Amino acid sequence: MKFFDFGNNIKENTQFVIFGIPWDYFTSIDLPNSSIAPERIRNVTNDIGWTTELGDHITKLKVVDVGDIGIERVNVDKNLKEINNFIKDLYTKNENVIPIMIGGDHFCSFPVIKSVGDHFNKKEEFGVLIFDAHLDFYQEWDKGVYSHATLTHRIFDLDYINNKNLLIVGVRDIDIPELEIVRQEEIEYLSAYQLSEGLKNYIEKIINFFKKSGIKNLYISIDIDALDPSVAPGTGFAMPGGFSYRELWKILKIITENFKIIGFDLVEVAPNLDLENKMTCNLAAKLIIELISFIANVD
Repeated sequence: MKFFDFGNNIKENTQFVIFGIPWDYFTSIDLPNSSIAPERIRNVTNDIGWTTELGDHITKLKVVDVGDIGIERVNVDKNLKEINNFIKDLYTKNENVIPIMIGGDHFCSFPVIKSVGDHFNKKEEFGVLIFDAHLDFYQEWDKGVYSHATLTHRIFDLDYINNKNLLIVGVRDIDIPELEIVRQEEIEYLSAYQLSEGLKNYIEKIINFFKKSGIKNLYISIDIDALDPSVAPGTGFAMPGGFSYRELWKILKIITENFKIIGFDLVEVAPNLDLENKMTCNLAAKLIIELISFIANVD
């Protein structure tokens, strides 16, 4: 099953390339199984209507789904090389494609963001926007420096990432060691409670953060736990007080109107914890296709 039954051949006019990373080795608890999410999120698209909410015909979007990257669960170095080579190959086939990754735990975002960032020439215009209930800014956790709980710190360690082009939003579960590091490095983040000041104000804070740094091109990473567990229960770290689907939909729509999106991912869906009606997988599939349509409509 392909995502919305899209083909798998990258062509000259292909705009978006979907791929999965079925890897959750760096999840810090045993409860969730996000390695099966790429397959399950694809599967639910068989029962979703073929237009977006704004009326775009999904069949007309220039999308391909090239399947999953081959992963060996505990062979970290090999997997990192495989992911990097995979993305290099995408750009070789079509320099202008927008990679879209379905994870997997949130660590999967790191090698993708690194590969996209390394490839992108105007690094002074490149920024990373992360939607997450957590900062994921530990220096080390569980198995070491690589973990879904160190994800943002590893991104921050990249030569072209700093506290002016990295923003985390939707945060509502912070540990003391993370907070100390973030304050020391002057990392900005938006807490979920700030939504009480109004969605418009929240969106303006995101836009102003990147625009004041001259950022024009964004990679977006969406951890499903950024959403409230009342609408996305299928995740291992269900924290109350997150975004509604509509709030996140609106944020993504306006962000795409203000910045060029050069890649995005959606991670941490745990289908084994989802409801029988596949509510979380449905939400994930809808977010992906809606964001694709937002980007397609401004390009």
